[in-house]
Amino acid sequence: MKEKIHPNYHKISVRCSSCGSIFETGSTIKPNELRVDTCSKCHPFYTGKQTSIQATGQVEKFNKRLNKAQK
Repeated sequence: MKEKIHPNYHKISVRCSSCGSIFETGSTIKPNELRVDTCSKCHPFYTGKQTSIQATGQVEKFNKRLNKAQK
């Protein structure tokens, strides 16, 4: 590898403003602290509290059209 062409890699702490958890990661941009709105500990997608809204009306419409086309 060539020398003096790679950016400096710093360990930074990431602080979640929603739940207050702190974890460490690496960054080439900010050598200090990074603040995020939500993290993997409090985001509904990762905690399993997110509800998936199925478009049942659209599925039923499609099935009706499919049945008409098959007849």
